[in-house]
Amino acid sequence: MDTDAFPPRIMFILLPSVVCILIAFLTKSGKRLIANFNLETYTYLHSVRIGVEIVLYYLFVYHLVPESMTFSGRNFDILAGLTAPFIAYFGWNKGKISKRWLLIWNWVCLLMVSQVVITGIFSAPSPFQQLAFDMPNTGILHFPFVWLPGIIVPVVIFGHIVAIKRLSQNLKQPF
Repeated sequence: MDTDAFPPRIMFILLPSVVCILIAFLTKSGKRLIANFNLETYTYLHSVRIGVEIVLYYLFVYHLVPESMTFSGRNFDILAGLTAPFIAYFGWNKGKISKRWLLIWNWVCLLMVSQVVITGIFSAPSPFQQLAFDMPNTGILHFPFVWLPGIIVPVVIFGHIVAIKRLSQNLKQPF
């Protein structure tokens, strides 16, 4: 809750997730894990974003996050959660969506979650705050909401990066 600390204390929650993602991409065992990831199951996991967006909306209602972080503001990340089951089923399970469109979906969804992350970082009360001074992003400083940036967002981002990496490699191979 110390918002004047430098570096911001929230970094100590984000750092383990970033280290785990780097280990996954830079080590042999991590690369094996990535190569064997079930992308259909992981795509279904993205539907958790529906619940996350509802939580963010209620945090806004209780003046704990700015409206720009919600679907009533500039956050369209709920679309990723709503489309994830369809993408998983028709793309991965049934093969009705091309690998190129799966790649595009992952890039678009990664951009959507990145926009929310950037807004959240610059809205949080810290030395980096540039946005939402009238209603700063204080919701992420409270338990259990601290799990959003500490666990859920990194898991979502990791999933998109893995899918993009695997799909990009797949597109380079001759058909």
